[in-house]
Amino acid sequence: MDIRIPVADGEIGGYLAVPSGDGPFPAVVLIHDVLGLNQDAREITGRYAAAGYLALSPDLYSRGGMIRCVKRTFQDLFAREGRAFADIEAARVLVAGREDATGKVGVVGFCMGGGFALVAASRDFDASAPYYGALPKDLSALDGACPIVGSFGGKDFSLRGAAAKLDAALTERGIPHDVKEYPDAGHGFANHYRPAPLAALAKVTGMGYHAPSDSDAWHRVMAFFEEHLQPSVLK
Repeated sequence: MDIRIPVADGEIGGYLAVPSGDGPFPAVVLIHDVLGLNQDAREITGRYAAAGYLALSPDLYSRGGMIRCVKRTFQDLFAREGRAFADIEAARVLVAGREDATGKVGVVGFCMGGGFALVAASRDFDASAPYYGALPKDLSALDGACPIVGSFGGKDFSLRGAAAKLDAALTERGIPHDVKEYPDAGHGFANHYRPAPLAALAKVTGMGYHAPSDSDAWHRVMAFFEEHLQPSVLK
């Protein structure tokens, strides 16, 4: 369902999906890709709810849509601070504070959102799952990070070597992690691009959905989140 998320300068939009049952449930904050909080992002949010997680996707473009907000959002990502990170934190606080929540919260992000999920891993989240997110230029941003499960495409030439670099950085810091590169997948392998012209363009550029890689990454993320987000009494 569509909701409003209280933030410092008012409210932003968001999409919340709640599991069936009484809970309490662990939660995830999902950060959309450059295309915004579209139908694909909503379906992914619902997928996490179906797996037993309170799932909340904040709309980082709430204050004017993609065209007006995308530049500012990327500026915040590269600076590792700013309004976008405040919005993500507001989403975390909201979903963690629900009566049906355990208080454990993971963060998941795709493309641009994957970059945010990597930086946010060193903040107040309990686990992070970046999908093909750009690594911060200064890897000290990973100091003190929560456990990270990262997924990349071997045919994603924009992020060549990122998986190995992230794996090494996390190993060096002693951070629990699972980083995998899928050799047959490109950028956006876990996203469905719509409408059809956009999907065709994505395919031409080597992007787009790759079912085997998406399925394997999903099972890895679920196993990782079960280990780091589920209450110990349920294990």
